[in-house]
Amino acid sequence: MKRDEIKDLYANAKEYENKEVCIGGWVKSVRANKEFGFIDFTDGTCFKTLQIVFNKNLSNFEEVSKINTGSTIICSGKIVLTPLNKQPFEMVATNIDIFCATDSEYPLQKKRHSVEFLREIAYLRPRTNLFQAVFRVRSCAAMAIHMYFQENNYVYVNTPLITTTDCEGSDQMFKITTLNFNNLPKDKNGNVDMSKDLFGKQSFITGSGQLHGEAFALAFNKIYTFGPTFRTENSNTKTHANEFWMIEPEIAFCDLEQLMDIEEEMLKYIVKYVIDKCPYELEFLDNFVQKGLLEKLNKLLSSKFVRIDHSDVIDILKKADVKWEFEPQEGGDIAKEHEKYITEYFNGPVFIKNWPKDIKAYYMKLNDDDRTVAAVDLEVPGAGELMGGSQREENYDKIIKRCDEMGVDKNTIDWYLNLRKFGSCVHSGFGMGFERLVMYLTGVENIRDVIPFPRTPQNCDY
Repeated sequence: MKRDEIKDLYANAKEYENKEVCIGGWVKSVRANKEFGFIDFTDGTCFKTLQIVFNKNLSNFEEVSKINTGSTIICSGKIVLTPLNKQPFEMVATNIDIFCATDSEYPLQKKRHSVEFLREIAYLRPRTNLFQAVFRVRSCAAMAIHMYFQENNYVYVNTPLITTTDCEGSDQMFKITTLNFNNLPKDKNGNVDMSKDLFGKQSFITGSGQLHGEAFALAFNKIYTFGPTFRTENSNTKTHANEFWMIEPEIAFCDLEQLMDIEEEMLKYIVKYVIDKCPYELEFLDNFVQKGLLEKLNKLLSSKFVRIDHSDVIDILKKADVKWEFEPQEGGDIAKEHEKYITEYFNGPVFIKNWPKDIKAYYMKLNDDDRTVAAVDLEVPGAGELMGGSQREENYDKIIKRCDEMGVDKNTIDWYLNLRKFGSCVHSGFGMGFERLVMYLTGVENIRDVIPFPRTPQNCDY
């Protein structure tokens, strides 16, 4: 018999009334007495569960009554509408086959487990309500990202994961090699001879697809990348991981002001899409993870994002009646406490633009004041920095000068610099960490809990 799905039952309950259905899935809990019992059941297609009612007419009634949480069953029965009860319908079972029964060693029980415990059994945590909600929202947000860009005529580009280019110049990329560590070839100076490696030179796992994305933007006008990114930061904060996903659009004939328009429009599109498509998940997360989550997301949709220069933000922070852990400085970066204060000060999302050039990357557009670059960070309430972008420097002589000032090896990015000579134009782009977005959408505080199998310092299990 064809398998039915719980998601379809919730979408079209009346069409299934008194019809025989067959579903396969997993037991969340069982309550039974001598005459009948109830199974709380999920098949993974919907955040909502299905109540299965069974009675002693089942040939294996006693066996079904004793099955444990996590057991796999295939159940046939009729759908009965129950509008006066907690659930809108239930299944009255006519047959239940136990496909794989768990025993007392099964780690998940019908109780609330800590996220720390669940990280230790990451291969099972998708079966819990919390991670069912989180990863459904993650899936929905990914779909929304693709839809936004596709509907706005962007070309999806798959930039390389293996590269010889360090976008940020921060030496935070994983090095890769096929050389034998126990018998490394050496050059005449005693250094490892990378010419003997597979690619004939030092290569890395990418830390950003931006540079390659710019090459395509200057041919297709508007492009975006959406894929995995890797950094070697030895950081154990709640917002850092060594493997994460990034969304990186690059847009030709686009200046900084237009870029902020796109960032705001895209974020509102994603938030609305998730609100519309994940009502059950967001309701659960609002109740059990972050009180006021739905209010926060709906407020963002009606907000007009503030745009303010970095220097003006520093003035506001200095005048604030607050004892800072890190004192705000002209020409300096801003800390998490500053991000939180500034979004509360303006009561909404804030674009901080025109940053000091000395703390930003070489490829950012130098402003006329020769002190700042046309860079922008988006700060959102409750999450801090969500996106970072800039207008790119399109002038060849200026970007060469910036490379020299910042000690960037021009030989490794000569192709990228040539884009300024071969049909350059005003262009801009930004990056958004996908996990940071999912944290914002779900209220989950730790990046380890929005990645299926997190890779962080001293943690590379599974």
